[in-house]
Amino acid sequence: MAVYSISDLAKLSGIKPHTIRAWESRYGLISPRRTATNIRYYEDDDLKNLLGIALLKRNGIRISKIAKMSDSERAEKISSFGSASLQAETQLDALTLSMVELDEYKFGHILRANIDQVGFEATMLDVIYPFLDKLSLLWLSGSLVPSQEAFISQLIRQKIHSALDALPLPEPTNSTTVLIYLRENEQQELTALFVHYLMRKRGIRSIYLGPDQNITDLVDAYRLTRAPYIFTILSQPEGEESGEVYIDQLIQHLPECKLLLTGYQAVLYRTPNKEDRIKVIGSLADGIRFFDELSEG
Repeated sequence: MAVYSISDLAKLSGIKPHTIRAWESRYGLISPRRTATNIRYYEDDDLKNLLGIALLKRNGIRISKIAKMSDSERAEKISSFGSASLQAETQLDALTLSMVELDEYKFGHILRANIDQVGFEATMLDVIYPFLDKLSLLWLSGSLVPSQEAFISQLIRQKIHSALDALPLPEPTNSTTVLIYLRENEQQELTALFVHYLMRKRGIRSIYLGPDQNITDLVDAYRLTRAPYIFTILSQPEGEESGEVYIDQLIQHLPECKLLLTGYQAVLYRTPNKEDRIKVIGSLADGIRFFDELSEG
């Protein structure tokens, strides 16, 4: 069971702490527990309740009316909203609620509605990534239980694999080849898979090697493919090794490749006289522009 502070609830729901307290005292909508030292805290049911209230309020229902509804009436009203018609902020509430409840149907329904309306790429950029950004601080602080994180990650992973399967395979002789991998202990597989999708969609022959690859494995893959580009994400140092040391090792072991690097450690790297060997990609938007250029060239 997860435990939340009032600031956690505020981050997840978008409702300010003083408003949450007002709803507690005026309407009794939420009842915090208290520790032995009188510090208030909340549990999953409180978060579910608040997310539902936030969703109803953002769809034009007054808080005084929401307070008079029974739990079943609120649930019925929430289920009546069409996923495609929800505003972006309300969709984030609904996605967060589906995560807390481990509700695969609700999560999948929202994504399918968006994919049908705007396509997979736009859904990832405009819905999934803002949702993951919303949750990232809570994951880091340990406010969400591992099962919730695993549940959401697995569903998103499935969606990316399905979107990849729907794309035609680029002809090896008619497209640029890029090896995509993650080094050992790098925790950015969803982004690596999405980059794989973005490249494939643009006709680039991307080959995803997967996570936990060491440099020896990478060199073996290069010898088999002779890929002119290698893409990876360096968001955290591996053990005591700095990003700069790791990048220098890549340059040394793969002298004929251009390295496409993104992530915090890549942005920090200083590249004197190595601009021809390294392309640092600062954001997904920068990456998409570069992938467009790569596919056209």
